Amino acid sequence: MTSAFNIDKLVRETVKGLQPYSSARDEYVSDGSKMIFLDANENPFENGLNRYPDPQQRSLKTLLSEQKQIPEQNILLGNGSDEVLDLIFRAFCEPNQDNIITLPPTYGMYKVLAGINAIENREVLLTSNFEPDVPQILEKIDKNSKIVFICSPNNPTGNAFQRKNIEELLENFSGLVVIDEAYIDFSENQSWISVLDNYPNLIVTQTLSKAYGMAGIRLGICYASAEIITILNKIKPPYNVNQLTQYQALKRVLDDTLVQEEVAQILNERKILVNALNEVVFIEKIYSSDANFVLVKVDDASKRYQQLLDANVVVRNRSNQPLCENTLRFTVGTPEENKKLIAILKELN
Repeated sequence: MTSAFNIDKLVRETVKGLQPYSSARDEYVSDGSKMIFLDANENPFENGLNRYPDPQQRSLKTLLSEQKQIPEQNILLGNGSDEVLDLIFRAFCEPNQDNIITLPPTYGMYKVLAGINAIENREVLLTSNFEPDVPQILEKIDKNSKIVFICSPNNPTGNAFQRKNIEELLENFSGLVVIDEAYIDFSENQSWISVLDNYPNLIVTQTLSKAYGMAGIRLGICYASAEIITILNKIKPPYNVNQLTQYQALKRVLDDTLVQEEVAQILNERKILVNALNEVVFIEKIYSSDANFVLVKVDDASKRYQQLLDANVVVRNRSNQPLCENTLRFTVGTPEENKKLIAILKELN
């Protein structure tokens, strides 16, 4: 338990006094089957999308609550995880005053959002084996440090961080620890949402973009204490998740069996891909992965990236990231795509 944590000391003063915008659909909740709605200035002619969406996405939250065993009051949904992350910045970080801690190489939007919100980004490089450098992180923290952002499993390295390192940060930092679990469905590690009750300073974000195959609908999920969710709801746009997104997300989350089958196939293909990459002569190292991608070190990343591009295969050159010199990131594709990738790699000189 984090004894020094006090949510009131973290919230921006301007946010504390805010009353969230109350939309027509906040004031009256119904499936609409027996009601005449003349309250929201909508076009009355039915076309399936003429009504505003549920601003609290109640049906989807109910389903997620059942599946994840997390109360609905501990869930917030956003227009992709990036909106959720931005809401966290705007609720808790005072522009031109506060700072956050990020752990490169990591997801680039933390740094971008810090810049957008005029928040200092203090970077602490991961160790040589891609783990958080906890002593250095704690040394960087001061009275204006509001958030530590942790991506686990990490992008672009692919590994899930050791639990003891994250626990040490949760227990010794009086600010918020945000764990981005975009790739958790591909990992054998347990999600941190299972210990939300133990750490009031813990926020976990997940997404439907990866394992659920719904990148195109933009649906991000935030799990946190009811107090934190209440604060984020104060500043959330009233209709941030549109009706089409809610509908498609509900269908996909309901089809849990198919999602798990696809995840199992991706994991099997990841194993096949790693075995095949071991036979590629210019690949010098294959990093262990808890995600749906594999990071590899090659002899000349720029050269190999261009060769693959010329062969109509698009991968990601991560060489501009700290600790990632001459690395390429391969997303696990379909069996057919992976076979083509391996065949092309083995032919390159």
